[in-house]
Amino acid sequence: MDDSQRAFLESLLSTPSPSGFETDGQGVWIGHVDEFADEVRTDDYGNAVAVHEGSGDGPEIAFAGHADEIGFIVRDILDDGFLRISRIGGSDRTISQGQHVTVHTDDSPVQGVIGQTAIHLRDTGSEEYTDIAGQFVDIGVEDADEAEEFVEVGDPLTFSTELFDLHGGRLSARGMDNRVGTWSAAEGLRRAVEHDVDATVYAVSTVQEEVGIKGAQMVGFELDPDAAIAIDVTHATDNPDVSGEHRGPVELGEGPVVSRGSANHPNVVDLAREAADAADIEVQLQATGTRTGTDADAFYTSRSGIPSLNLGIPNRYMHTPVEVIDTDDLDRVATLLGSIAERAGAVDSFAVDM
Repeated sequence: MDDSQRAFLESLLSTPSPSGFETDGQGVWIGHVDEFADEVRTDDYGNAVAVHEGSGDGPEIAFAGHADEIGFIVRDILDDGFLRISRIGGSDRTISQGQHVTVHTDDSPVQGVIGQTAIHLRDTGSEEYTDIAGQFVDIGVEDADEAEEFVEVGDPLTFSTELFDLHGGRLSARGMDNRVGTWSAAEGLRRAVEHDVDATVYAVSTVQEEVGIKGAQMVGFELDPDAAIAIDVTHATDNPDVSGEHRGPVELGEGPVVSRGSANHPNVVDLAREAADAADIEVQLQATGTRTGTDADAFYTSRSGIPSLNLGIPNRYMHTPVEVIDTDDLDRVATLLGSIAERAGAVDSFAVDM
């Protein structure tokens, strides 16, 4: 990862983008791909598409990541000025209390904390986790009138965290899920442009994946490509606290993850594995027998069915403020996407042989 690629990733990670409020994050992504794409466009909800125009003889293939992240939303302002909140997406109630948060208002960010009663004042013998709906945010005000000078119902919140470098090219931050996917889609497009591939390649940054893969449903219908690859984080299960029944074959730093089963079209799977061999990239395999839980689930059922693949990036501690990825995995994913784009030009049809 060179300096400009690192700066792009840092900009994505430092720009809050909770589901339904992705505009600022999409602006960062659009500004980057606009430097090398033939065309960049958006739809009414903010899904962004950057295009490499192929020769006209090759197929159309989409590389998609989702721009949104999990978070919270102000549900109510109490008389004493505390804020009641609800989830945006799959926020984890077990790690939310005692955390710094930022309320993203129309005017300016407001800092707060999700309150946690001190351990000295709690009955620790029979504790249970408080649901998000029962938690509260303290922004330091005295009452509701003062709170309403700064925030209003419907303002989104995210954890107040920053990017940290760990050892050996590993990074930790909030929202790796799925800034690393939109980063990869953009960098895959860059490689397609640099090699002037015959296929028409779309890099896509979708909205509202965390609340039901909504953006991909819109994009799949509008673009209707010949194939789609959804790049998203997947669980690296190589940390000590993952129990045996959940432990799988995916490890951090061991390369891209090719999913098999359900939405993952066998011919797109084969294309990815052949492209990996051609680029001398080791891939990991993952079974998804029912659903992928990614934008691939929206793409493959769009229109009459778009042959799709979920391409995974190993991620530890998903949906926490301390998600961890390995930059070597990111580089390999981007290179693999470039190789897929090159080989896709020779594909006449992705349909299964009957």
